[in-house]
Amino acid sequence: MPRPGQVKPESDERLSDRIAIGLLTRTFPPALVDRVVAESGKTGQRQRLLPPRVVVYFVLAMCLFSGQGYEEVARLLTEGLAWARRWSGSWQVPTTAAISRARVRLGPQPLKALFEQVAGPVATQATPGAWYRSWRLMAVDGTTFDVPDSDENGARFGRAKTHRGERSAFPQVRVVALAECGTHAITHATLGPFTTAESVLAQELFPALGSGDLLMADRGFAGLAQWRAASAGGADLLWRIKSTAVLPVRRELPDGSYLSDIVAAKDHRKRTDPSVVRVIEYTLDDPGRPVQSAPYRLITTILDHKAAPATELAALYNQRWEIETALDELKTHQRGPAEVLRSRSPDGVEQEVWAHLLVHHAIRQLMHIAAEGVDMDPDRLSFTRTLRLARRQVIAQAAFSP
Repeated sequence: MPRPGQVKPESDERLSDRIAIGLLTRTFPPALVDRVVAESGKTGQRQRLLPPRVVVYFVLAMCLFSGQGYEEVARLLTEGLAWARRWSGSWQVPTTAAISRARVRLGPQPLKALFEQVAGPVATQATPGAWYRSWRLMAVDGTTFDVPDSDENGARFGRAKTHRGERSAFPQVRVVALAECGTHAITHATLGPFTTAESVLAQELFPALGSGDLLMADRGFAGLAQWRAASAGGADLLWRIKSTAVLPVRRELPDGSYLSDIVAAKDHRKRTDPSVVRVIEYTLDDPGRPVQSAPYRLITTILDHKAAPATELAALYNQRWEIETALDELKTHQRGPAEVLRSRSPDGVEQEVWAHLLVHHAIRQLMHIAAEGVDMDPDRLSFTRTLRLARRQVIAQAAFSP
């Protein structure tokens, strides 16, 4: 039933049946959104100004247009109302309060479920930079997002300490991700309190790895428990390890690498439960870098030096930085530099983080399709330009398809 002053459309179609926001609805089709909403138990019991499907797209658009107010984002999604004659007067831009309540009703689970349904490797066998021999190149790393200073956020996520021992101004949520190096697509992610270490959260992601993956990680992840968890599904590993780690030479190999073993920290002296690794040590001859006091040390599960020569693996490890670039795209360009997330509640924070991850995946998927069409390395395309294109596309195709 229309509200006072509103005109009922000639058809029984709802706003959620007609909304179209370019890249987002192509990447996350309405039928898929409806399914994850239903499976999350968030299906609306009655038709609202903001039914669940519309709220999902709104939250995605909110992250695409980071920095814009709630009502402005809603306007960007409904510009077509002015010329959609049969809908004239039947819908109005919701207030900020109404949008906030709708976000609370939706919660984070549908966005998380949508990410788990859609995110995954993007590269094909022909994607440049995505493979080393038969291995798909993957990397793991983490980052943090500042969240609004509320008691609830502080209690859930915690705060960093400053160099003076004081607490930072904002609580922080920690995000750890797996990314495909060749496309920068974040394939899996998890989030938790700032007080939980990246290496601990990462163990939730390792079951996603399997045979044919080659996972690269920085020295902050090195540890026997993490090593075994990451390789349990058949993935191979190439991780940097601290220069102070004790790696006894068990057998030297013709390419200059050697076999050794790693043990748990408490097993350092007796070494009763080791895992065999291959060690690659090298230095960088680069005039632009400071002189190294110790060589870089990599450990790998690939014990056969013929399958992956030491010089190739040393050069390959530079690809680990691709995940640093992906996280920078997410935080600096998409979210905005030094921006604090919007949500004052922990559930809202989680909902917002999953939406940011979804938008980044949609943009990276678009970039891969565009690069594939002209036989180009996806790294050659500009994330910032593609982000602007996606924003313009939403505005041009917003609201109602004719």
